[in-house]
Amino acid sequence: MIERILLADSGTGHSEEMLQALMAIPSIRRAMVTILHVVPPQISAMQMEAKTKEGSVLVQAAIDRLKLDPEKVSVVIRSGDPKLVVCEVAEEVNTDLIIMGSRGTKSRLLSIFENSVSQYVFQLSPRPMLLVKDDLYVRPIQRVTVAMDKSEMSKKSLNLALFLLRDMPESTLNLVHIDPNAKAELSGAAAERDPVLSSALAAVKRYGIDCRCFVGAGKAGETICRIAEETRTDLLLLGSPDRRPAIGRNLPDIDRLLGSSLSDYVRTHATCPVLMSRVAG
Repeated sequence: MIERILLADSGTGHSEEMLQALMAIPSIRRAMVTILHVVPPQISAMQMEAKTKEGSVLVQAAIDRLKLDPEKVSVVIRSGDPKLVVCEVAEEVNTDLIIMGSRGTKSRLLSIFENSVSQYVFQLSPRPMLLVKDDLYVRPIQRVTVAMDKSEMSKKSLNLALFLLRDMPESTLNLVHIDPNAKAELSGAAAERDPVLSSALAAVKRYGIDCRCFVGAGKAGETICRIAEETRTDLLLLGSPDRRPAIGRNLPDIDRLLGSSLSDYVRTHATCPVLMSRVAG
């Protein structure tokens, strides 16, 4: 369930539009929203005060644009390193979902060198995260795609999709399983017989949600992104487990930093917003 949402609002990008699209979903409307604006540390107290006032104006403008219920919105304006502050506040408010904008560069090393906030938050926070690239058009959420496998993270993504769509009779859920042994891609009834998808489909049918199944072959990241684009997906859900040992969880995952993980590929190449379910592995 999503009862608490943290919007890391920089005043740019499409993160506000993403929140608006989410708040239109019946199961999300009661969620409490925390809007965070981070003020970079300034040299003088006068500069700090000016930036804080500027942040207050930006946040209030966002609340007005989004037409949020004031009783369900809290505002946090804090000074510090944005990537660290977002992680800190996410823990403080015990958020169920972080929404952030992303430059969406396909070069992970370039993103690191540019000190990408979303990149580091993705690495360091165990919270589910919804990334919205600056070059995307955010559509109302009607078509949702979930990348499925046998993992617990995959099941969590499916349950989250069912939570989002359960009261939306006009919605469609696409289930995608990448089978490395498949000789050809499957869809429809043939895909529904896939062992991974058949069990997921049974859960979907209990909610009466329109569902389509796809079994992909080839490279997982490329295939998931392509199917999501072909089905005009509005939101893509993907499990992203943290496989690092506990002692290293305060450090970025080098595989993701270098762009070699599935979740890293999908979130930077998908043509729709990507929601990544996270838990420590």
